Amino acid sequence: MNAADDKTIVKEYFNSTGFDRWRRIYGDGEVNKVQLDIRNGHQQTVDKVLGWLKADNNLASLSICDAGCGVGSLSIPLAEAGAKVYASDISEKMVEEAKERSMSILGTENPTFAVQDLETLSGSYHTVVCLDVLIHYPQQKADEMISHLCSLAQSRVILSFAPKTFALSLLKKIGSFFPGASKATRAYLHREADVVKILASNGFTVQRQSMTRTRFYFSRLLEATRQ
Repeated sequence: MNAADDKTIVKEYFNSTGFDRWRRIYGDGEVNKVQLDIRNGHQQTVDKVLGWLKADNNLASLSICDAGCGVGSLSIPLAEAGAKVYASDISEKMVEEAKERSMSILGTENPTFAVQDLETLSGSYHTVVCLDVLIHYPQQKADEMISHLCSLAQSRVILSFAPKTFALSLLKKIGSFFPGASKATRAYLHREADVVKILASNGFTVQRQSMTRTRFYFSRLLEATRQ
């Protein structure tokens, strides 16, 4: 399958069975043990990003692009803290859910939500964040996406990805990584050195990194600033 096929698969998945599954995971309703583990892992990643941004900046002065926003797990608290947030997702259903959650919590037009894939994003933002999206795309396509996100960022890019290590590659091979063939799209792992290299080629240098590891959730988080 080529990259275009991957994008189609991701879009269709998150507008159908994937939406129902991930809405439960990203929400606060009843879930099974695996889903609860992934929920906790994802929330740890979101909390780390919020912590970095709040520690470094007056969020009221920042414009932030949340690329691949899902149901607004990051966008909504960023807007609540005062940032001007542009949030997008490839899935129409995800964006609809994010809008509903945002209006019920904030009652404002910030964040601005849009149905859009990463390649067609435009504009200029102080910070561009892309969490738990690259796992759905092979390295070459991920490189193109990272380069495009860098072109939108005035100051900083924050990315998360599933790192390609021997242990995770083995887990994926034996089927323990994102268990259940019908429950997820392809899970692509990425070498950290490759991600760092593409960031550097776009003029960004990694300043901070973190790793979130639960039983079923593995996410490497990198913050890179423009030099």
